[in-house]
Amino acid sequence: MTKALSHARQAQSRSGIDAKGRLDWRRKVSDHVAFGLLVYTGMHIFWTMTQLNGHGGSILPYFALIVLVAAIIPGCRWMEDRWSTLSDAEAADPALRRAYTRDMALLWTAAIGLPVVLTFAFQGVAKLF
Repeated sequence: MTKALSHARQAQSRSGIDAKGRLDWRRKVSDHVAFGLLVYTGMHIFWTMTQLNGHGGSILPYFALIVLVAAIIPGCRWMEDRWSTLSDAEAADPALRRAYTRDMALLWTAAIGLPVVLTFAFQGVAKLF
């Protein structure tokens, strides 16, 4: 029984539900930001490494990696800070679902799209030189 209750609490924690069974947008946003950064970094490293294997000794992919990681962290921090300043009552307000959905769509579009778009942009710049 204790094991089942522990699993139920962990499932609630992952779904953005606090210990009292209330919705918590702050926790949900924090989880998405963390996973988004992992996906972003993994994709960027994958894309950069494929470019490194194809372009001899160019330093441009390394520069792209540094620029992109430095660019995404402040944006994610800003988004998480926006949601973490909510009071307990605001964090449980179902009326924030639309804003939450919009912010998460933006986060995931950036996490997946930026590495691809910017790698192609840096690849284009590399062809010019």
